[in-house]
This record gives sequence, structure tokens and C-alpha cells, in this order.
Amino acid sequence: MSTRLPWTADLGNGTYRNPVLNADWSDPDVVRVDDDFYLTASSFGRVPGLPLLHSRDLVNWTLLGHALERLEPVTAFSAPRHDCGVWAPSIRHHDGRLWIFWGDPDHGIFQVNAPRATGPWTRPHLVKEGRGLIDACPLWDEETGDAYLVHGWAKSRSGIKNRLTGHRMRPDGTGLLDAGKVIVDGDRIPGWFTLEGPKLYRHEGWYVILAPAGGVATGWQGALRARNFFGPYEERIVLSQGSTDVNGPHQGGWVRTPTGEDWFLHFQQRGAYGRVVHLQPMRWRDDGWPELGARGEPVAVHRKPELPEQPVSAPATDDSFPRGRFGPQWQWTANPRDGWTVQGGGDGLRLTCVPGEAVPDLRRLPHVLTQRLPAPAFTAEVDLALHGEEPGARAGLTVLGDAYAWIGLERGEDGTVRVVHRFAEQTADAERDAAHPRPAPKGTARLRIEVSQGARCRFGADTGDGFRPSGPVFAATPWRWVGALLGLFAAAPSGAGHASAAVFTRFRTIG
Repeated sequence: MSTRLPWTADLGNGTYRNPVLNADWSDPDVVRVDDDFYLTASSFGRVPGLPLLHSRDLVNWTLLGHALERLEPVTAFSAPRHDCGVWAPSIRHHDGRLWIFWGDPDHGIFQVNAPRATGPWTRPHLVKEGRGLIDACPLWDEETGDAYLVHGWAKSRSGIKNRLTGHRMRPDGTGLLDAGKVIVDGDRIPGWFTLEGPKLYRHEGWYVILAPAGGVATGWQGALRARNFFGPYEERIVLSQGSTDVNGPHQGGWVRTPTGEDWFLHFQQRGAYGRVVHLQPMRWRDDGWPELGARGEPVAVHRKPELPEQPVSAPATDDSFPRGRFGPQWQWTANPRDGWTVQGGGDGLRLTCVPGEAVPDLRRLPHVLTQRLPAPAFTAEVDLALHGEEPGARAGLTVLGDAYAWIGLERGEDGTVRVVHRFAEQTADAERDAAHPRPAPKGTARLRIEVSQGARCRFGADTGDGFRPSGPVFAATPWRWVGALLGLFAAAPSGAGHASAAVFTRFRTIG
């Protein structure tokens, strides 16, 4: 069986292909610290939040972990809130520390900081309270010694959109020094709408804001500049789809390498796959404006940055669950609680069959352990054993979005274990069988989801007599802002006796 990575961007000949991260690393931002590059992204309502990726060449990335252990306020995220939480973070390095600022549209602007990417990270600090405050980015101005903050607005919470608000900020990043001022009004720029996601920089005497406009799926990347932080700003479109097939190329961050090269990382909306990340060459023109990609259009293949050669890598997806622990690629769908996992000897992830609804809706369960779809086409497999005697206990492997489907094991009223395959449509409030249940005599199965182009998923299971396909093809769907997710779960009806457990081993994705 092939064990090659589901997707790699490094072509092995001095060039790379886009996307460099072909998974839902939404709203990316990047910073360099000496010879290391760190990237973070939106994590919305999943926990832990604020992923931290590392690279030394901007092409080959690994996932270090997360900067946010739990979402706050803690009680607000005790249940899934898939399109809330961490929106469009910014990562910066200042005064010997890494800083991440983000906007939570329901609570305000937060920040965490740490001496290094591996932590320890501070608990979230509320910088500005309020609804609709999103896409926050700080700037410590080394030329003047001042500190600033810029953010956008979510109309769904505030009634305001298409505007960027600027503040003077305390140098220690703990609060703001004024009530704020609209520094860019997108309604006053002909043809611009849905201006958001600002990233703030200083460049050759200019305050530069790189900000997307035009909407997630169809927009473009804008640049704005002014001699004074509070404006007035002039604007320019610096990256758009043009003649390419890269829709809506925008929202990301600029980084300069130790050798002085400039690069820009941004996302592209890809439906059920979420927002994948592209790397564009960047240069500053003689007139002081940036130019991204190839004359303002995205590149598909390009030479790699002039940096030392690195091993081919991609964020981890496989997991053998050593000593019962799961890797950093996994996130819960809400703040975790004690008892969801069971510590035991040996390898394998032991999930408690948490009591709840008789027929649970996976979209509402907080104890689903998820990770991103890692490529346009791949196969995911996991081995599952269902323990315990409670009728209705179930566990499985799912593709989770506005609609979802899963395959797994369930214990019947007669005590036998069977393979079940169920799905729920976007507007449905109950699951339906996608295939007739069949016996799993040993209470074990190897589960498989084969994903083909267009996020078309075919399910199957092996109970010891070879893989058998199950049910029709399922077309994965995204959430509102989030791509579809792979997930592992275990559940039981309310009122069950001693909690059952499900043991997952050898999760793997195959390209």
C-alpha cells in the first residue's frame, strides 16, 4: 500500500506548485523570526485554536501545535459554534515575543503572546470588547515608537461592513488608547465592497495595509497606503484571478526572507475543501506599490524562495495514537471536558461513548475529534473496536459539514455489533441509513472513506472478510466559513449505564 503524502507542494526540482497548503488553513498570516517562518490561521469554533505551522522555505510546512488551549469565554463554546470563535488572526514578532491578535465577532478583539512558537502562550487577553470586531492586526512602529491596531467589521453582528477602523494601542498590547477612527471607508472606493482582513505594515515611510475585498469566493487582494496611520489612504488592486483558474485570490500576509526576497501567502476558497493556501512571489515596484504573483495574477508553478533546501513535508494527518494521545492535527468541535478520552495502557485512542440523544446529530456534538481534508483526492482509514454492552452505543468515522455522513459500529438491542452507514442532509434534523446494517461479529472493523475530486466520498468497511463498499457516493459540503472535516466520534443514548468506549487505532491518509 502506498504511504505517500496526500499532497506535497515541493516538486523536487527547485520549483513548487500551488497550493503550498492544500487544506483549510483559512485566512493565513505569516511572520519570520530569524531563519524560521511561522503561520497561523482561523480556527473558528474548533479547539485547540490558533494553529501554528513552521517552515524554513515557505513551501514545506509542519504543524507545531496551537496557541489557544481553549476558547473564551469558556461557557460560550461548550457546544459547537462552527462559524464563531477565532476569525482571521494576525501573527507578529515584537520585543522578543510572538504575538497573535484576532477578532471574535461575538466578544471582541483578543491577543495571546509567547517567547517562542512552542510556548508557553498566555491566556487570551481581551484588548477591545464589542460585537462585530474582526480581523485585528497590530503594528509596532519602529520608526516612531508608536503602536497601532486596525480591524474590520462583521455586519451580521454590528450592522457595519466595508470599513477599517484604526486605533492607537498601548505598547504592551493590553489595550487601546482612543475610541478609534474609520481610516478606510470601502463605500467611498468605486467598485470595492466587503473590505476586510487588513494586515498592517510599515514600508519605506508608508503605512501599508494589505486587505482583501470583493467577497470570499470572487474577490481580489487590495493594497492601501498613507503617510499617516490615520490616513488619507490611496488604494490599488494588486492580485486578482485574471486569466487563471484561481478564484478569489486574497487575504494573507507579506513576509521578507533573510536574503531580502518578498513573498505573499493567501487563500483560495475551494468549496468543501475550505480555504487552501497559495504562495506568490512579491516585489515592490519603483512607484512604491507591491506587485503580487505574475504581473498581478496567481502563479501555478514557480521557483522556490532562495533559501536552504528543506526536506519535503506537509502538516501531519496520520496518527497511531501513541499511549492513547492524539496529535496536533486533531481539534474538538467545542471546548473539551474531562472524560471524553480514557487513558489506558498501550497505543490507540479510547473515546468514551458520551451519553446524549438517542440518535445524535453529529453537527451538534461537542465531542467530535476532527481534522481538515488534506488533499483534493485521498483515502482515509482507521481501525475501530467498540467495547461495552450498552445498546445504542456507536462510534465511527465521518465527513462532517452542513451535511454529513459516517460509517462505524453500533451495538443493537440484542447485544450484537453491526456496521452502520448513515447520513444527514443540510436541512435534515435526523439521520437516515445510507446502507443496510451488516454484522460485525468481532465488534471490530476497518473503516474507509475514499475522497475523489470534487470532495465526492465513497464509504466502505472491512470486518475481516475484505473491504466492501457501502451506500451511494456522498458529496461533502462545507460549513458557512469552514471546509468539511474528517472526524472520529463515540456516543451513546442518554440514560445508558456505565459508559462504553471505542478504541481507534492506525488512522492514516493515503494519496
